[in-house]
Amino acid sequence: MRALVFNAAFDVTVEEVPDPEIQASTDAVVRVVATCVCGSDLWYYRGVSDRRPGSRIGHEFVGVVEAVGTDVGTVAVGDFVIAPFMYSDGTCPHCLHGVPSSCLHGGFWGTHGNDGGQGEFVRVPLADGTLVVVPGGRPDAALIPHLLALSDVCGTGHHAAVGAGVGPGMTVAVVGDGAVGLSGVLAARRLGAERIIALSRNPARQAVATEFGATDLVEARGPDAVGAVLELTGGVGADATLECVGTGEAMNTAFAIARPGSRVGFVGVPHEVVFPIGIAFDNNVGLGGGLAPVRAYLPELLADVLDGSIEPGRVFDLEVAFDDLPEGYAAMDQRLAIKAMARLA
Repeated sequence: MRALVFNAAFDVTVEEVPDPEIQASTDAVVRVVATCVCGSDLWYYRGVSDRRPGSRIGHEFVGVVEAVGTDVGTVAVGDFVIAPFMYSDGTCPHCLHGVPSSCLHGGFWGTHGNDGGQGEFVRVPLADGTLVVVPGGRPDAALIPHLLALSDVCGTGHHAAVGAGVGPGMTVAVVGDGAVGLSGVLAARRLGAERIIALSRNPARQAVATEFGATDLVEARGPDAVGAVLELTGGVGADATLECVGTGEAMNTAFAIARPGSRVGFVGVPHEVVFPIGIAFDNNVGLGGGLAPVRAYLPELLADVLDGSIEPGRVFDLEVAFDDLPEGYAAMDQRLAIKAMARLA
């Protein structure tokens, strides 16, 4: 089968790799219908974080179950499923407390001998705890992007909003205009925020942010962004702040625009971040969020997608053939696309 492989910084290619097989009684094999590139993939693509040459990559996919192990009971051959960006058993103490991203027996796609999500087939460990079945079989093609977004970015943006304590009537600020930040805007609107301030200088991303519910746009970074948000809020700051980038500047901005006594929800993978303990202490600003437990959020978000309440797949503004997925990496790296996806079948 074909799968995307990391070779070196700025060098990913589609290669022939062995077909996956059931290895444990709790496994399933999924034929991938659609997959995509994540902003977090860009860290190793750019050489910022380490990645083993020759390793399989990708962690977002939806598809059809082709085979199951003898102990798999909640998914069956022929089911259309969503795979969250981590696998988990659903039964360990952390899963039962709503944090499957810390599952005692779980892990990431493309690590420790596991298949990456950017391939024609994927062996899914712990299939019962991991996969979420979409009712009614394979959906219409138009629904696929919205279901694919549930594998990571939609739930990750939602986690930022939950971590920040977003609720009805609040003023929310979102730092970051990538797919996760835009999903954070959508989450804030879904949770009842009255005013949503999106920090973005990109017209295409501003358009999606506005469609998702942003009421104000700030076209600035750093101190200028802080000044603009404080001016918009009468010097008070945001009732809840979402940090969806993972850089030091983004974290500092998030805490500087947070209202005293509020919380920052952070989901950007941290890179060279020094926690602004002084601002946090002086203003009693808390920190929530972290590695998003997407599997825990999937049922409620899937219900909203299926009834048309939300359309998170609008973050995909570039669709390429699977063999051209390396071009999707390049486009996202150059900020020519918000998020790239590929359909395989």
